[in-house]
Amino acid sequence: MTPAALRRFRLILWALVAIAAIGATVLFVVAPPKSPGGIGGGSYALLDQRGNPVDQTMFNGHPSMLFFGYTHCPDVCPTTMAEMAAWFEALGAEAGDLRAYFVSVDPTRDTPEVLGDYVAWVSDRITGITGTPEEVDKIVRAWGIVAEKVPGAGDDYTINHTASVFLLNKQGGFEGTIAYGENVSTAVDKIRKLLAKG
Repeated sequence: MTPAALRRFRLILWALVAIAAIGATVLFVVAPPKSPGGIGGGSYALLDQRGNPVDQTMFNGHPSMLFFGYTHCPDVCPTTMAEMAAWFEALGAEAGDLRAYFVSVDPTRDTPEVLGDYVAWVSDRITGITGTPEEVDKIVRAWGIVAEKVPGAGDDYTINHTASVFLLNKQGGFEGTIAYGENVSTAVDKIRKLLAKG
């Protein structure tokens, strides 16, 4: 395969990954899967980026933003992480006790240490979450996340995943989403509405 053909092939593959991620988000919004106890219901035992144990109660007591992705993600995840940092900056002190969580859908590669390095470049307000594949699968199912492994060259792979950021109230309940690539002012307005609920 010529270098030009290889570049074209890679471009087509990445375009398909982006289309699949957007399609998964649309599917979630149109027909969200049911989980026991509603969206986010259930229990799971995970680890934060420092190796501390966390569970479903991590969302209690403060409003939160929740995003599912992985550190090897080529575009959606770094873009969304940068957007989350921009939202925090736009809100300033108004963000108060708002927290953000980045839950890995790739626990095999995303150890606490890897997640720590990944979230550190963005904001100290974002906590990386991982765990065993079984426990990560529990939170993925609880939130109705699409996370499909796509084989690549050799042992490499990507993961098509839901690209929305979930907004959670102080009780850890689902309040809405911010779509991938949504206008900054619209996203910040949604977060302000979440914060106003107290």
